[in-house]
Amino acid sequence: MKSITKLGAVSALSLVIGASASFAETIKIAFIDPLSGPFASTGTNGLHQFQFAADYMVNEKGGVLDGDTFEVVGFDNQTSPKESLIQLQVAIDQGIRYIVQGNSSGVANALTEAIDKHNRRNPDSRVLFLNYAAVDPALTNDKCNFWHFRFDANADIKMDALTDVIVADENIKKVYIIGQDYSFGKAVSDAANKMLGEKRDDIEVVGDELHPIGKVKDFTPYARKVVSSGADAVITGNWGADMLGLGKAIIDNGFEGPIFTYYAAGSGMTAAFGETGKDRIRLISQGSINPIGSEEARETYNAFKEKYPEGNIDQSRIFNTIGMLATAIEEAGTADDVVAVASALEGMEYDSMWGGKLFMRPQDHQLIQDMHVGVHTNENVEFDYDNSGFGVVNESTIEMAGMDSATTCEMKRPE
Repeated sequence: MKSITKLGAVSALSLVIGASASFAETIKIAFIDPLSGPFASTGTNGLHQFQFAADYMVNEKGGVLDGDTFEVVGFDNQTSPKESLIQLQVAIDQGIRYIVQGNSSGVANALTEAIDKHNRRNPDSRVLFLNYAAVDPALTNDKCNFWHFRFDANADIKMDALTDVIVADENIKKVYIIGQDYSFGKAVSDAANKMLGEKRDDIEVVGDELHPIGKVKDFTPYARKVVSSGADAVITGNWGADMLGLGKAIIDNGFEGPIFTYYAAGSGMTAAFGETGKDRIRLISQGSINPIGSEEARETYNAFKEKYPEGNIDQSRIFNTIGMLATAIEEAGTADDVVAVASALEGMEYDSMWGGKLFMRPQDHQLIQDMHVGVHTNENVEFDYDNSGFGVVNESTIEMAGMDSATTCEMKRPE
């Protein structure tokens, strides 16, 4: 495994060797995610985090190579795979060679297929897909390709950690699984059923259903079914407005057990749940915020809040994505040759300021990292979300989660 230190050292070197700003170029990164519609707040906060990470971690430290800077450009896909492909082509036509996306595995599946096809047909304008949040396991299994790198843990890795916590609680005997009706929601359901059965066969799944994504205005009917099922716990992969709507409805209709989630923090959700979610909502995530992973992370978070007082760093993986990309470009000695950059990313070890070591597994381009299960609370919170006084505090940590997990990926590398 290649061992790469954090960006600070290479950025400091860039300040010395990047003497002539006249030769510096701008490396553009296309952010293709929802900036309008029901998931606009999630996408907008993600864009702000990417833009801040690019400036704070790269540009303000002298850039990469001979002073080249990063620019993150937002493209609104309206959470639509079809619109995402249109925006992808617009970005490629503008000469952008790095694509980041995360909201919706349905979109990610469309993008990775299109990018693979584009790169085979257009070797002179190849692009890399840096997936920061779409966690359908297929993306690093049967649908893997050389151009796709995932910086989040996949749904199976996350569910493995969540179910470890669930099965350790002897009071949980009945579980209700509910999620959005697309590839990710189905992956969460499949993993939950499989892993609960393997780890504790006395747990009964008393409900397992999917609902339309981004279209349900009132989750009360779903919440009533959860309550009437007698479930002791709920598992959901919902995100954005669907997470908030479902979670609020379940709690408001009298459910008193834990709700195990993937994305129930930030973007207005934490403030909306407030006291009602305390000690109830649990979240699987990467990167340690409470407690903070390092003094560098503390300084970064405070600087972000100074620029975006209403925002949150609720996706530390965004900063990991920018840091690892910059480090790969430095190692490759170019930003134009994406094959060289991809080769530098493969097998990279990277020390994250949010705590722990990151490893980009070369056989499937799945990032391996520590995972944390935290609880929504207002106690021992240094960094809250939504200026609410509430945040997510770690309760347990799984080191290098999924390191030995199986993959069906048969990686085909360019000659």
